[in-house]
Amino acid sequence: MDRKTCMIKYVNYKETGGSMRVAIFDFDGTLYKQETFQLLMNHLKKHPKHHTYYGRFFRAILPRFIAYKLKLYPEARMKEQSMQLYINALQDLSQVEVNDFFKEIADKMQDDFNESVVAALNRHRENNVYTMLVSGAFIPLLESIANQFPFDQVIGTNIPFKNDKLDRETPIYHVQGERKTKKIHEILQDKQVDWENSYAYGDSYSDLPVLELVGNPVAVQPDERLRALAVENKWTIL
Repeated sequence: MDRKTCMIKYVNYKETGGSMRVAIFDFDGTLYKQETFQLLMNHLKKHPKHHTYYGRFFRAILPRFIAYKLKLYPEARMKEQSMQLYINALQDLSQVEVNDFFKEIADKMQDDFNESVVAALNRHRENNVYTMLVSGAFIPLLESIANQFPFDQVIGTNIPFKNDKLDRETPIYHVQGERKTKKIHEILQDKQVDWENSYAYGDSYSDLPVLELVGNPVAVQPDERLRALAVENKWTIL
């Protein structure tokens, strides 16, 4: 398994021969209606046991955030650095404690899943479509979500551990933008995929590389740029 990203395979799909269809789901703003990182920050800040780590994270992220707001720091780099600094703040926790921490966050998401997207996921599964959850969110969080919404494949940002502790010498590999399509192709490289009759769900213009892989892109609560593109190309909008 690639150390930089983690993929969880669920044995609930059987290829029946010929090309298979896929349905690819983004997480933030799509399956989950809100933005994950804000919830991560609030959870750490108010955590009864680990709240002391919030100051460490806030002091590290503040200069970068200011530079980003001043347009001196690229958005993609800002997102990756935010994820890295968040994990660095948890450096004293064991792997079990980190997994439990993210499970607590997943439990807080229960009332904010997009019902229309959940219904689409269920339809695809009933029709034997190969389902994928592709997100920049951390793997322990996505694992907890996948217990509720089983996907055939989950791709996310791995957290490196060494001797049961966070491995700060190994930087995270944040799965975003073109990295998503790269990982999708890696996973499906030995499969015959009917891309024209496949589906992808996303909420922002940054999801465009994934949406353009398929013949049936779906814009979910899209941002302004994605909505304009969806309207122009007559894509489905949820």
